Amino acid sequence: MSVRWPRVLNPTQLSQILRNQKNPLRAVELFEEARIKFPNYRHNGPVYATLIDVLGKSGKFKEMKEVIGKMRDDSCHCKDSVFANAIKTYARAGLVDEAVSLFKDIPNFNCVNWTESFNTVLQILVKESKLEAAHRLFVDYSCGWEVKSRVVALNLLMESLCQHKRSDLASHVFQEMSYQGCYPNRGSYLILMQGLCKDGRLTEATHLLYSMFWRISQKGSGEDIVVYRTLLDALCDNGQVDEALEILGKILRKGLKAPKVRQPQLDLTNCRSVESIDATKKLIHEALIRGCVPSSASYTVMAHDFYKEGSVAQADKVLNEMLDRGFKPAIRSYEAKLTALCSEGRIDDAVHVIEVEMVRANCVRTVRVYNVLLRGLCETGNSAMAVRYLEKMDKQVGCVADSESYSILVNGLCRDGRFVEASRILEQMLRRSYRPSVNMYNVLVQGLCTIGRQYDAVTLVEEMIDQGEIPDMSLWNSLVVSACYNLAEMDVCSQTLQQLSSMQ
Repeated sequence: MSVRWPRVLNPTQLSQILRNQKNPLRAVELFEEARIKFPNYRHNGPVYATLIDVLGKSGKFKEMKEVIGKMRDDSCHCKDSVFANAIKTYARAGLVDEAVSLFKDIPNFNCVNWTESFNTVLQILVKESKLEAAHRLFVDYSCGWEVKSRVVALNLLMESLCQHKRSDLASHVFQEMSYQGCYPNRGSYLILMQGLCKDGRLTEATHLLYSMFWRISQKGSGEDIVVYRTLLDALCDNGQVDEALEILGKILRKGLKAPKVRQPQLDLTNCRSVESIDATKKLIHEALIRGCVPSSASYTVMAHDFYKEGSVAQADKVLNEMLDRGFKPAIRSYEAKLTALCSEGRIDDAVHVIEVEMVRANCVRTVRVYNVLLRGLCETGNSAMAVRYLEKMDKQVGCVADSESYSILVNGLCRDGRFVEASRILEQMLRRSYRPSVNMYNVLVQGLCTIGRQYDAVTLVEEMIDQGEIPDMSLWNSLVVSACYNLAEMDVCSQTLQQLSSMQ
């Protein structure tokens, strides 16, 4: 693809040129060519970021590493987000050691803030259960002035310890936070509270709750409800209903600052007369919601928490009360509801949320919301209906399908054996300048071969070559076997074979 160079080149123009290249290796060539054609031009951080992003998304890790090295040698100012994204790219490809190595090399770059990269690489190590490596990384780099905040990192360590049933060690980390120049936030309390309750350390969890009253709940924030509910549910499950009700009373007075005019409406005596633990917990949940100062945040947090644990009926009750009180549900509430319904296979109910509930609440449907529904439809074999929702997205102003939308649809259509329709969606994906994965190409080409669409399969193989990808031998074998059943296509396949042979 020829490039029409401007008379005077600036970094913004070059970034746009690089993004428009189908072949990422061609983008690297243009990146180098720019310096030769324009001697007074110098690459800056955004140009390097663009090329690194292009190479990372196309899986060209060797070239990406070389470009990162050139960025270091140029000493141009670069943002922390460039390294964080590159670290995530390495991690998605299973190259964790490369991700850690890149982070440790950041001091050699012109970057003054490593906070995002630090939290990213730490999260990756924790996810991979490499706790010793995560601990060493934290000790070596957390105290530097380049890491502006350590709260997220300490929360990650506590969460990992709690997942390994070491809430006692997580408590030590929590207590050390103040010595690290930071203070626990609501997330810190929730992580430790959940860990202590899972380990049955309810006395320590109760003390943690009381400390929360004077640290972060002095104004009675309704968002603290999730933390309170964790302890109250654990006490009820342990048969300590009286203790739970006693603590509930303190929560309403000191934690949520329930107005005095509302307190008489909260009759907690009914909780003791209920035989079922689940019924008791439901009454306690209602008391928490009604006892706090009504706010969008408190309803949203509670509903989201219920949806996350699969209690759709209770979450719907919270959402309905929220609407009755005149609050507008947040997008993330509907997103959580769709996720919960799709995970249970309740596709009709999920469609009702998109088509009726969100419209009634005057809530604009976003790409993220649609993607949740598309994934649910495709996982249940309703890929044809998912295609119709892609068309609806195109008609909705301000809602443009992203790379994830197309990937979900193509994979879903292939699973349902609708390869011709999947190839049509892939063409739309390419027109929007989104890059399909190599695996997506492989599945679709092999599927087209099985239904005798050799010409379409060869077209996709040629598209792969144009994008700098080399199809593996299994893909070529499928194409040859299919072509043998249709000799009229042999000339086309032979040409493709010659192209492949010349690239070896």
